[in-house]
Amino acid sequence: MRKPALIFIVLTLALLKTSAQDFPYGKVDNDALNLTKYAKDTSAHAVIIDEYGTSRIGFDNDYRILITYVRHEKIKFFDNKDFESEGTIIEGLYNRNETSYEEMSDIKAITYFKDDNGNIQHVELDQSKIFRTRETKHESTVKFALPALRSGCVVEFSYKISTPYLFGFKGWEFQTSIPKIKSVYEVHIPGFWEYNAALAGPLKLSFNTAKVERACLTYGGGGGIASGASADCSDIVYGMNDVPAFVEEDYMTSDKNFKSAIIYQLVQETDLQSGVKTKYTKDWKDIDNLLKEESLFGSQLKRTSLFKDRLGPVLAGKTDEMEKGKAVYNYIKNTIKWNEHDSPFSADGIKQALESHTGNSGDVNLALVTALNAAGIHTEAVLLSTRINGVVNKLYPDINSFNYVIAKATIGGQSYLLDATEPLLPFGMLPLRCLNDQGRVFSLDKPSYWIDMATPQREKTTYAIDLTLQDDGKLKGTLSRFSVGYSAYLKRKEIKKFNSIDEYFEHVSGETHGIKFTKSNVSTTDSLDNPVAETYEVEINPTDKMVNNRIGFSPFLIEQLKTNPFKLARRDYPVDWGMPSEDRYIITVHLPAQYTLENAPQPLSYGLPNQGGNFQTDFTTDGSTLTFSYITRINHSVYSTEEYPYLKELFNKIILAEKNELVFKKK
Repeated sequence: MRKPALIFIVLTLALLKTSAQDFPYGKVDNDALNLTKYAKDTSAHAVIIDEYGTSRIGFDNDYRILITYVRHEKIKFFDNKDFESEGTIIEGLYNRNETSYEEMSDIKAITYFKDDNGNIQHVELDQSKIFRTRETKHESTVKFALPALRSGCVVEFSYKISTPYLFGFKGWEFQTSIPKIKSVYEVHIPGFWEYNAALAGPLKLSFNTAKVERACLTYGGGGGIASGASADCSDIVYGMNDVPAFVEEDYMTSDKNFKSAIIYQLVQETDLQSGVKTKYTKDWKDIDNLLKEESLFGSQLKRTSLFKDRLGPVLAGKTDEMEKGKAVYNYIKNTIKWNEHDSPFSADGIKQALESHTGNSGDVNLALVTALNAAGIHTEAVLLSTRINGVVNKLYPDINSFNYVIAKATIGGQSYLLDATEPLLPFGMLPLRCLNDQGRVFSLDKPSYWIDMATPQREKTTYAIDLTLQDDGKLKGTLSRFSVGYSAYLKRKEIKKFNSIDEYFEHVSGETHGIKFTKSNVSTTDSLDNPVAETYEVEINPTDKMVNNRIGFSPFLIEQLKTNPFKLARRDYPVDWGMPSEDRYIITVHLPAQYTLENAPQPLSYGLPNQGGNFQTDFTTDGSTLTFSYITRINHSVYSTEEYPYLKELFNKIILAEKNELVFKKK
């Protein structure tokens, strides 16, 4: 057991002695192959031994500006548990047109392992196993699997990405889902360009150096560019040693918000020919002006004439403003099908989306904003960043921080946030992906401003269960479930996955252990604003738990909480539910004359600080009929790290309560 620890120490010391430069490719030693665990995190299934990245701005052969990014990584896999998450490399690329695009090249990978005789073997990446896929008109992915993975192996890979987009200067993620012994990022930025660099996350750099490279970039002699000019470069190195893994837990937004990383934003550029400086760090007034003139954003919002003839039949006979708003909302939902790609901009203009009946989220919701304005309803666009995309940095106004857009309509003095991408969304309700911090409201005729991306909706479910204990010990009766608000939307989505209500009934019957479903009545209602009601005839047979004429029966019949979703001793990021929720259960049991209740459960109550929510049970009986109820309320959308222990304890109380049983004794 001592040998792996010694190997770790030797390995770490060797790495710490290396300078801020790339480590040699294609070399592995016995120490790395013999390592059986990572001493600083013995629960880790893999560890990144060494990691180096670099980005530099230069020219291609035609003197076009190009940013070259190189990533080189060496990973030790102790077992096969992280093969799925770490064994496949995927990079997204953007192409504006045939002459302006990103490219990934110089892809290589090699896996080292020991055979049965203790000899070091290796397998290199087969270049035919690199897959390049066009996702949309402007987006593609490159994907490859690390070769011949097996427990105990060491894998090394590297690749290069070239991009002509100065706004696409890559940052560096020090913290990932597995720990790292050493991570280094080096950037070379010529004086013609100035970037803001920000360190995000809780971890501090282990080392950070900066020096000037004289005349690192020279241009001229081709492409119409004057000769004889050069620029110095800033050579900056960021490094972290012994980086802990970032542990994800339920109910969080994008991990980008919390991982330790370096983030870059272009501030200023100097024209190579004229020397004129262009400042890109702007205030919101500048961003507003850019958006107004943007052909795939502001210009689309001006195209109300597109709907002059289209909205005639839609609005016919409607005089009430809310009625008009809902009609236009439903028209857009039914006319443009969302292709499940997110963007705050239209892909090829909303006219094209209307004619092809498909488009990205920008096409759908910019069309919605424009159509509502064409109908006489004052509506603004709201730029936002989805939960998976991360929180917008409000210090530096940047259009690229946003990846989505919705509508904000004002009807009768009240504002309604609208998203027409999903047919089952009712008017005034947003999908969970949009409920993330704040959005920026944009109008063609006034300055933009921030609004909270909160929702008045609750995720609310009520169960009403009425059972009669039979002479033979079986329980028969009805189980009703009422889904309200966001829960109704989710339930409709779930039902929609099945070809019929009968198929859905079969699914419900199979997912609930111990309950036999005999008949069903599911009412999704035609109005998306109404609850979804489900009623089932059920039969429960707890007689297998009968001992000495006693039957044990758990009143927690549906959706029991098997494990606590909050397991960390300490959570360094907030719990984000997205919206408040409420789950209520009411169970009534009618007892025949020959049965009595032997134990009466004691009422429980546990509340969160700051009226954050509670778990509560109650019990009443008159001897022949008993009613047991319990309710779980989550009153806040977001809980701070200080509130985390209380939230964790709330769920511990729920799990403990669910272990209790009602015991019926036969006389």
